[in-house]
Amino acid sequence: MQNQRGIRYAGKLVPALVMLAVTLLFASSPIFAQQEVVTRYDAFVGYSFLNSSKVNLFENGYAMQVGFRPKTWYSLGFDYTNALGDMSIVPTLLPTTLQQQLGGQLAKMAAAGMIPAGYTLAVPTHSTTQTFAVGPQLAYRHFSQVTLFLRPVFAGAIREVATPKPSDPIAKGIVAQLVPSGNKTDWVGFVGFGGGFDILFTHHFALRTQADLVYDHLFNDLLREGRYTVRFAIGPAFNFGKNIAH
Repeated sequence: MQNQRGIRYAGKLVPALVMLAVTLLFASSPIFAQQEVVTRYDAFVGYSFLNSSKVNLFENGYAMQVGFRPKTWYSLGFDYTNALGDMSIVPTLLPTTLQQQLGGQLAKMAAAGMIPAGYTLAVPTHSTTQTFAVGPQLAYRHFSQVTLFLRPVFAGAIREVATPKPSDPIAKGIVAQLVPSGNKTDWVGFVGFGGGFDILFTHHFALRTQADLVYDHLFNDLLREGRYTVRFAIGPAFNFGKNIAH
């Protein structure tokens, strides 16, 4: 538990530290000039995390992205993330009818003395999540060493494989009823928005930091509500192809 809290704290701290670094860069640099070299294509690969606080799920992984620039001020791109982590499924996350069903079942077991006093149902669950997204990106290039970008809207699909890891006989029995195969896979669409910035070291190499917010409702037969997920990524970006700035 302490390690998970540390990971969550680090995940929140990283974006703040990066923003601080950019602020210091602006403060210590001379006046920036508009970029004179903008290549046709770009690619990115780096560390990524997905944070779905609604279900207390934090996942670490990696992200990849490719983009095509018809103009210097906008591009079209595709991105992919793959991450894994752990969460705990509790009855309050379930649909009302399922909560009532389990509540009645647990009450009968308690009356028969089959449940220890103070027992609380919670099922640790391992998750592997992939996201696929496409959409436009708007760029602001009036600084020679920094590119700011905005993704006003994008759409995609998210795939999650959830594997329950029940730790007691009662939870094992309930999981056997709800997920008899041992794991559960779901695909759903999502929409989102976000943005970020590139710190340019050369015309062809940069450090990219980006974040966005997406909404989905995975496992709608087992989870009562949809959830917002923060996708964060940081790593090297590569620019290549002909110069379209002129």
